[in-house]
Amino acid sequence: MKWPPRVGRSGDTVARWIALTTLTAMLTALLLTWLLSQLAGVWARPPLLQTGLLESLASISRIIDAAPPEQRPAIARSASGAIYTTTWLRRFEDAGLPAPDDEADFRSGEGFLRSQLRNPNARIIGYEPADWPADDPGAEYVLMVELRDGSWVKFSAFTRSWGLDELPRNLIVIALVLLSTIIVALIATCHLAAPLERFARGARRFGSDFRAPPIAVEGPREIRQAIVAFNAMQAQLQHFIHDRTQMLAAISHDLRTPLTRMRLRGEFIDDPEQQAKLFRDVDEMQAMVNSALEFFRDDARLEPATAFDLAGLLHTLVDDYRDVGVDVQLSAQGRVVYVGRPIGIKRMLGNLLDNAIKYGHEPAVMLEQGSRAVRIRVLDRGPGIAPALQDEVFKPFFRIEGSRNKHTGGVGLGLSAARAIVLEHGGSLTLRNRPAGGLEVRVELPFA
Repeated sequence: MKWPPRVGRSGDTVARWIALTTLTAMLTALLLTWLLSQLAGVWARPPLLQTGLLESLASISRIIDAAPPEQRPAIARSASGAIYTTTWLRRFEDAGLPAPDDEADFRSGEGFLRSQLRNPNARIIGYEPADWPADDPGAEYVLMVELRDGSWVKFSAFTRSWGLDELPRNLIVIALVLLSTIIVALIATCHLAAPLERFARGARRFGSDFRAPPIAVEGPREIRQAIVAFNAMQAQLQHFIHDRTQMLAAISHDLRTPLTRMRLRGEFIDDPEQQAKLFRDVDEMQAMVNSALEFFRDDARLEPATAFDLAGLLHTLVDDYRDVGVDVQLSAQGRVVYVGRPIGIKRMLGNLLDNAIKYGHEPAVMLEQGSRAVRIRVLDRGPGIAPALQDEVFKPFFRIEGSRNKHTGGVGLGLSAARAIVLEHGGSLTLRNRPAGGLEVRVELPFA
């Protein structure tokens, strides 16, 4: 019993990757929220012990404590700065502060401050704006330090200047958490999207090169299954194209042989008029067979895709027409590198220029390069095509004049073959009548 090839572990699925990505992003966000909160708390709002502010306050308090009472107000005013204001008070009540409640914000540095003051019995009381009555305009940060003689030094500030406020700190933490979450999501999605991108590249390569190798089977289970199915389809198409080419080569030989016999037998017809009619029919049938076989076989479709100069190809094609006395105007500046099948592109442009020369006059071709695609416009000054027929002309064997005379327009396969080549390159071919008369055929070929 032959087992089917494995296409991936049962647990390696797109759903599993999405779930793991979401879970990892959430856990990482929670971890980094805690970590960044700790780091940002120390950095953006450091404790008093880490700011050096308490050392400064202790030094000022010692200086005032050592000075005579009459000099203390002047020393306190001199010690005031942009961060805080210093005031010497004989009594605590002179400060006009609310009743002492909770000085927890200063309690962590209370022992350190007493040691700096060299007075272990000094009273230290702190206030925050929240300790004041609601809507009190005088709410501020205040630190009261008792001196040895029972007087007080008041340090006051309207805002806390030894760190960031709550809103900036929270914004910093949120921004860092979002950034870390985005990084985790990008890493996971890139890991998931890489097999899809390689799958898409392989599919596009097969669209322009039937000899493209199979796509490597990798990625989650669903993607691997899709790649295996695509590779099987690609192999079947390649086998079909090979068989069709061989079959049409045999048909080509089988059809040409009886036509050759008909022409030889026509040589024995005595009536010149009937002989001429037979030869015309044989020649027309031969032309139709050759055109049909060329369209259906189209060996250029088996041509591998390669990088070539599209502008140089157009110059070569226009020079070929000029060599036979047909003047084709060309507008192409610079070098345009395109990855495709140069023989097929040249055949497509030749069909379009043949129509422009056959059905109009003043044939011209213009090449324009964009950021995502290259545009080729084939122009003429002929009768144009009625809008109702602009889709019909792409059907095989459709001719506007309704005749099968090879002298009036071939067998109606030129535009069909041209559009097939353009579509195989992932592009588009459209028609429109020019305002001043004539037809414009616009070809859009995307860059790979």
